[in-house]
Amino acid sequence: MARFQYGEKKRTYRKFILSFGVFLLIAGVFYQQIFSLSAGTQKRQRESLENALTRSITYCYTVEGAYPESLEYLKEHYGLHYDENMFFVDYRVTGSNILPDITIIEKGG
Repeated sequence: MARFQYGEKKRTYRKFILSFGVFLLIAGVFYQQIFSLSAGTQKRQRESLENALTRSITYCYTVEGAYPESLEYLKEHYGLHYDENMFFVDYRVTGSNILPDITIIEKGG
């Protein structure tokens, strides 16, 4: 009789190990998908910011005949808003009739 009980414990242990391995696999796939979704969302936010900057700068040039002298000017007069905790925008003006150089940097965190 003891021989059969030992075999049952061994099978129970194997089932536990198998179940735990399946759980880890599912958790790993879930984590990878969440990470992928988050990266895709940040990429779309960056593209949206690039488009908003381009539209605001172009509209300012069309209305005023000169490119905006600063990023703050775009925020105040053309309603540009973005998450400053997520992105750093480097805005460099070379002249009033030359398209400004814009660099968007994603902040870590």
